[in-house]
Amino acid sequence: MTAAALRPVPANRTLDLRSDTVTQPTPAMREAMAMADVGDDVFGEDPSVLALEAKVAGIMGKEAALYVSSGTQSNLLGVLAHCQRGEEFLIGDCYHVFQYEAMGTAVLGSVAAYPLRTDARGGLEPQQVLDAIKPDDVHKPITRLLSLENTVAGRVQSQDRIDALADAAHSQGLQVHIDGARLMNAAVKQGLKAKDMVAKIDTVSLCLSKGLGAPVGSVLSGPADYIKRARRLRKMLGGGMRQAGILAAAGLHALEHHVDRMAEDHANARRLAEGLAEAEPLTVDVDDIDTNMLFIEPAAEDVEPLRAFLKEQGIVLGSPRPAKIRVVTHLDISSEDVDRIVAAVKAFYAKR
Repeated sequence: MTAAALRPVPANRTLDLRSDTVTQPTPAMREAMAMADVGDDVFGEDPSVLALEAKVAGIMGKEAALYVSSGTQSNLLGVLAHCQRGEEFLIGDCYHVFQYEAMGTAVLGSVAAYPLRTDARGGLEPQQVLDAIKPDDVHKPITRLLSLENTVAGRVQSQDRIDALADAAHSQGLQVHIDGARLMNAAVKQGLKAKDMVAKIDTVSLCLSKGLGAPVGSVLSGPADYIKRARRLRKMLGGGMRQAGILAAAGLHALEHHVDRMAEDHANARRLAEGLAEAEPLTVDVDDIDTNMLFIEPAAEDVEPLRAFLKEQGIVLGSPRPAKIRVVTHLDISSEDVDRIVAAVKAFYAKR
């Protein structure tokens, strides 16, 4: 089902390319939310939450799952369910948990992150993991966990590599967590089942409010004892929600109706990149696109004028990081929108 079929929209509406987190609930999703059966989730009595948790556990092939308010909270609970105060986890130096989650693992859990240098696609090597594990020495923290990510900046991580990293960690007694904020993008891209992708992963964080298009929430899945501990930690962090089924219903709807259509986002990202590559001197690496993200690099002096020009045309770009600008396609960007964006960017350069 295409984005246009999910939600008819005016042709001149604002196109927000900053992230796939900006999507609006579809009419069908809003109806599911309005009609959701609810109860008190802190008492474990919300039927919609329970249904969502069971569904995600099944999708991931795990014993149990826990619905939480955000991907940041899900990752935090994932790390803290594995690690005690004074211990450490290994993580890629560009991964979201390390770079963009306010170092909550250290602030709230007294758990140290030990970053490993990633390659150009965000990957790690098993030997890096083995070399980083600390010896049994009172001067060193105990290395308890390996934290991975898939996708990384939209790039799908090789399944063979993911499995090899997990094997390396497990061989030394470590557990493995994965930030799967966009894991379903990776599954759709590769034509794989999510449970096969995370078969060797202990705990999985899945975000519902990115490409899946739900307004709120993530789900942490894993062994029942770890999820039980995570539930206690969620309460400690103030993350217990009462009639959360209204939100969980959106997640259920997304998992039932919005997974396969992610292929459209991927196709739109590539088509957009190919169109923008014709707008010289803008730089776009078309070959680096796996899913719904591309990165454009205007000349330094063009960055702010381009963003301002596009804003006037109802097209919103994010800030450069540091030189490149991330562009993300999603549920609210159609193939017709791609044509509008390409035309606007070309118009900017035509007048330069």
